[in-house]
Amino acid sequence: MTHWHIITGEYPPQPGGVSDYTRRIARGLVDAGDRVDVWAPPADGLDSADPGVTVRRLPDRFGPRALRVLSRELNRQRAPRRLLVQYVPHAFGWKAANVPFCAWLWSRRRDSIWVMFHEVAFPFSRTQTVSRNALAIVNRLMAWIVASSAERAFVSIPGWQPILESMIGEGKTVEWLPVPSSIPAVNNPAASAAARTRYAGARPLVGHFSTHGTAIREMLDVSIPALVEASDCRVLLLGRGSEDSARDLIAKHPGLADRLHGTGVLTPEAVSQHIAACDLMVQPYPDGVSTRRTSVMAGLSHGVPIVTTGGWLTEPLWEESRALELVPADDPGRLAVAAARLLASPASRDAMAARGRDLYLSLFDMPHSIRTLREADVASRHLTPEHA
Repeated sequence: MTHWHIITGEYPPQPGGVSDYTRRIARGLVDAGDRVDVWAPPADGLDSADPGVTVRRLPDRFGPRALRVLSRELNRQRAPRRLLVQYVPHAFGWKAANVPFCAWLWSRRRDSIWVMFHEVAFPFSRTQTVSRNALAIVNRLMAWIVASSAERAFVSIPGWQPILESMIGEGKTVEWLPVPSSIPAVNNPAASAAARTRYAGARPLVGHFSTHGTAIREMLDVSIPALVEASDCRVLLLGRGSEDSARDLIAKHPGLADRLHGTGVLTPEAVSQHIAACDLMVQPYPDGVSTRRTSVMAGLSHGVPIVTTGGWLTEPLWEESRALELVPADDPGRLAVAAARLLASPASRDAMAARGRDLYLSLFDMPHSIRTLREADVASRHLTPEHA
């Protein structure tokens, strides 16, 4: 049995894709027979009561006091300690510039530090402000420190492997660890049928699942009214911020009043039931769909066909597998055209849904992640027999 210390910038009840992902990883490792402590910043509300997972809340968001507590408590554990860091630059506070946290990881190199890079760094751009490009520089420094501290590194998308391999040093590998859906599929046909009846009746139901950030809302503002005009569908927005997103869209496009709905925050089980009620998901991303998008994984894992956007982060496997429909990220109006075409062709939807489900099960499903981590753990312990 391995004792994992998972360090994360968010954990339920804190919202977010990394939060949900970390909980699923923690539960998966425990179900496989390991022990897990999760170290996370303070949160409002009750911690998730998952048997075998101990959630340890730090006094602040990885500031000096939290790092002192973390060092003291880790030092009480048997060495060498296995630290699994869920790394996103902005998740550790300090306005995404927490260099001291990265330096702290460097100081813990006597431990076995594994890092899952959900994101590497804020991007450079000629069109953004000097302060944002300065943040991009700081983020790369942070990534270099963290990568150099890691015994083993994982990335959520293959495109980040070359970047980190240049940082991590000789003799270390960077491995792609595909991200599964953050919403476990719940088989409850009656609940899904009730949701479908409530929001769509006998008409097609198109879903969208996200946290409804500004960039995605702008893409929905272009695509949703056009889709409703081109078909007889009803649209269901899911996720945190969905009620506000629906209200704003209806204010701009009053004709959507009876055809667009936002659920607000739901339990993971209810989200699953609502996704399963949909005939189609529309999932735009300004940088293109990629394998780190847990919201697109939710649709794939439920066997719901998806129309999404291709951009600079989109991997070749999406087009090669034909697991979903791709339109250019810089032309969100084409989402409506593609979605309306699929709504008119049940056979095409069924075939796409089957390909998407098969791809998910073969590559992204949670058991793959747990097996990869545990096999790597076994290999590591063979090199360091004293590890427990």
